[in-house]
Amino acid sequence: MRLSVLLLGAWVVMALAGQLLPIAPDRILLQDLFAPPLQGGHLLGTDELGRSLGERLLAGAGVSLLVALVSVGLSSVIGTVIGTVAGYLGGWWDRVISRLIDIFLAFPGLLLAIALAAFLGPGIDNVVIALSVMGWVGYARLARNQVLSLRQREHVLAAVALGRRTPDIMRLHLLPLMLAPLLVEASYGVASAVIAEAGLSFLGLGVQPPQASWGAMIREGVRYLLVAPHLVLVPGLMLSLVVLSANRLGDGLRDRLDVTSRSRR
Repeated sequence: MRLSVLLLGAWVVMALAGQLLPIAPDRILLQDLFAPPLQGGHLLGTDELGRSLGERLLAGAGVSLLVALVSVGLSSVIGTVIGTVAGYLGGWWDRVISRLIDIFLAFPGLLLAIALAAFLGPGIDNVVIALSVMGWVGYARLARNQVLSLRQREHVLAAVALGRRTPDIMRLHLLPLMLAPLLVEASYGVASAVIAEAGLSFLGLGVQPPQASWGAMIREGVRYLLVAPHLVLVPGLMLSLVVLSANRLGDGLRDRLDVTSRSRR
């Protein structure tokens, strides 16, 4: 888990460096076409236009971090509110929301994001919207299940008997007990958002040229895989490390926050 935290921290540092350092990821240097790593003054080499692969990697880290944080934040807030309302109020609220969740779950998430991105048009804003529409369902289902198991707790029944308002009961008595599983779900959501953003950019539905994105870098480098494999290997390796680290962090948080498994150990 420590290694995962370090790798994710390095990802955040790269994203901040891409915004703060005086880099030019779109600068074309025709004299440095397909420069291999550690040659020509470029640590990671250059692409088919002579652009520094290291600088584009930093710029792409900022894009993936922005998309992941915003989409996961929107998805978690919307899904948690919807799931909490469905689980606590029950009745027709629960039936309608449950059917809506079932409808969204009937479609593969990435295909739904591709359809929405194609409908809305390419661009980072539309990618965030597509991923948020795709991602809220998991949080809503998790929040609903948690509320169904928590609403009969003694402290919740006591709050109802004392006449506390329903929003206050949800916010003060239910949400704090749901934070642990929602946090684990969010860590997995970061990994899903990063890979989905890269996939949409690879298909040309995400970040548009000349703006750097790890998925777009892989798409551009596939054509020159036999000539300059580092064009694919460098962003592909970074993408794999970030996704693997986010998933491993989720596994670690789940083990640490699971009271049942801790008591067994």
